[in-house]
Amino acid sequence: MEKREKKRFWRGNIALCFIMAVFCMTFAGCGSNPQTSSPKGVDNSTLAFASGDYTTINPILNTHDELPDIIFSGLMKYDAKGNPVTDLAESYTYDANTLTYIFKLRQGVKWHDGAAFHADDVKFTLDTLTQSKTLAASITDNYKEISSVTTPDENTVVIRLSKPNAAMLNYLTIGILPRHLLEGKDIMTDSFNQHPIGTGRYKFVSWEVGQSVIVEKNTDYYDKIPQIDKIVFKIVPDENARALQMKSGDLDIAWLNAQNTEGFRGDKNYQVFDFKTADYRAISPNFAVPFWQNNKELVGILGYALDKEAIVKSTLGGRGVSAYGPLQLNAEYNNPNVRHYDYDPEKFRQAVEALGWIKGADGIYEKDGQKLSFGVDVRENEEERIDIANVAAQQFRAAGVDMKVNIIQKLNWKTLESFLIGEAAPFDPDNGTYDLFATGASGNYTHYSNAEVDKYLQAARMDVDPAARKDAYDKFQEVLAKEPAYIMIAYLEGNYVAVPRLKGPSTERVLGHHAVGVMWNIEDWTLGNS
Repeated sequence: MEKREKKRFWRGNIALCFIMAVFCMTFAGCGSNPQTSSPKGVDNSTLAFASGDYTTINPILNTHDELPDIIFSGLMKYDAKGNPVTDLAESYTYDANTLTYIFKLRQGVKWHDGAAFHADDVKFTLDTLTQSKTLAASITDNYKEISSVTTPDENTVVIRLSKPNAAMLNYLTIGILPRHLLEGKDIMTDSFNQHPIGTGRYKFVSWEVGQSVIVEKNTDYYDKIPQIDKIVFKIVPDENARALQMKSGDLDIAWLNAQNTEGFRGDKNYQVFDFKTADYRAISPNFAVPFWQNNKELVGILGYALDKEAIVKSTLGGRGVSAYGPLQLNAEYNNPNVRHYDYDPEKFRQAVEALGWIKGADGIYEKDGQKLSFGVDVRENEEERIDIANVAAQQFRAAGVDMKVNIIQKLNWKTLESFLIGEAAPFDPDNGTYDLFATGASGNYTHYSNAEVDKYLQAARMDVDPAARKDAYDKFQEVLAKEPAYIMIAYLEGNYVAVPRLKGPSTERVLGHHAVGVMWNIEDWTLGNS
């Protein structure tokens, strides 16, 4: 509640003020005052969580937020180690000869509207992902090996593949959609996307556009029922505003950038959870624009002009590591022996001049009348990325490269030259490589294309033997390092600041892009006295 509203209420009688304060805590997500120990009026049943903004809560259209993961359930889910385990599926078998999965479903599961969940819902969801003519989703390539989905009875789903896909169980963690609410409708435009009905741990209650989304626990949930009754996802996209709202007591937990987190460390009124993430930042060229079409050989050598360690120290407070590849934090599949493009100004000079670039009078390289100049777009609410881009631009200029930082509100891949991107591959290595780097893949917005990369990503997807997959991913990383898709910069820690009375968040899980996944064990969280 805003300060002017609080003043207005306190001019009334004390009893009315107390009632309205409780109302605010329960329904508006105002959070607690961290300077006191469970003061009178603090609601121990409602969690105020800092969130980005939304356009949809449909799980197949939104794969970068917490909300779809707690409202919906998949056939599978990820455990603490990031391995897929059964969820809506009670059990499954796989026949390698026929490439067929048979899933036996939990019985008695209900949708949040009370309707019964059954096998046709699974078929509807997977058919939508593989057959819809109107669906525009970045994840569709993850399911392209599914050739058929059949339902012998209401508790059995048979999924047959056209080719092996070693990551398929990972992709079956996708939230299942209700057929009875969506069949025959345009999934891209239906109001379901703003009023979701799932089978998950929490039920959708309301959405005040630009302000908050409220969910309440699903008391009919088929597994462990959450202990926190209600969560208010307060929409606070701006990173600095999140820190201010934590200080003011309007939030109970927030993912903050590294610099803002420092202001809470050592303060007894807060606790800090430091998660390992697979979340990296990089400059991603748009290979559909002329500059990069004509100069894609620059992508790798530009890395020599960046002091990544200095960027990590100055913009992340040292809470991260310099980056060289998309699988770098995958202990099983990373290939550390590829070219890293570590900071080496002399190597950069030699390499760029070997390509025919000559420094002009202004200190910027030029070639055939063209400056070595390009733009990088950064969204205005992401202060940490803006800082990273600005430091990178300073370092580039010192090396003779003019990178213009464009602070924008919304991305437009049709016109931008490059983007300060964030991506992650926290689970199976296919999930975060194939869709981004395979030619024409559903998540390949940068238009990167390399035939050898395609070959090794396809081989790694098809081979279920860990040793063979390791070999294919090693080769993929070698080829990608020779012709990079991104100018890699840094991997980030995931820093969450919370009030002391919040118990239960577990740092055991490696988090994904934007440190998403913190609520993987939300059913174990509690809000008590400080």
